[in-house]
Amino acid sequence: MKQYSEACEQNRDPILAVLRGEFSGTHKVLEIGSGTGQHAVYFAAALPYLHWHTSDLADNHAGIRAWLDESGLGNLVPPVVLDTTVGPWPGQKFDGVFSANTTHIMSWPAVCAMFTGIGELLEPGGKFCLYGPFNYDGRYTSPSNERFDHWLKSRDPESGIRNFEELDRLAAGNGLQLRADHEMPVNNRLLVWTRTGS
Repeated sequence: MKQYSEACEQNRDPILAVLRGEFSGTHKVLEIGSGTGQHAVYFAAALPYLHWHTSDLADNHAGIRAWLDESGLGNLVPPVVLDTTVGPWPGQKFDGVFSANTTHIMSWPAVCAMFTGIGELLEPGGKFCLYGPFNYDGRYTSPSNERFDHWLKSRDPESGIRNFEELDRLAAGNGLQLRADHEMPVNNRLLVWTRTGS
């Protein structure tokens, strides 16, 4: 059954504006947490040179496939099952990884496992683009983000808005170097790390 997210509709154009630049030399992208599949279809249509690989928990696959099938796009790859704490991770390399609004709904061990997996499958020079709300120096960037964080934790104590500094330390520990921190609408950011090494 085809699912719909209003948030995806609202944030897709600002995200695309950043991805056009960050993924301009990219060929194969893994999306972690494809959700409804709306982002995958929109970005694959706008960036036809990319092969966009979708992934999520198995429960979300039917909805993702509905969006992919309706689009008819040849550069979209059907979803694979990906639970960062369980695996398995795709057995191939990518030169781009994208994830939106995932780290604040995942447990911290799941976030750590995500960065570990990305460090292993991202090719040197490849980019990881992560969209969502983040705290800086342990502080909320807006009252609305604070309210959102309290709501998240009331629903699941293991979730919550993550601190940028902790994410960046995770990234550095997995061979990723911060490239950019893009300001986005509605108190969100788009963080970009590049895989170091050769």
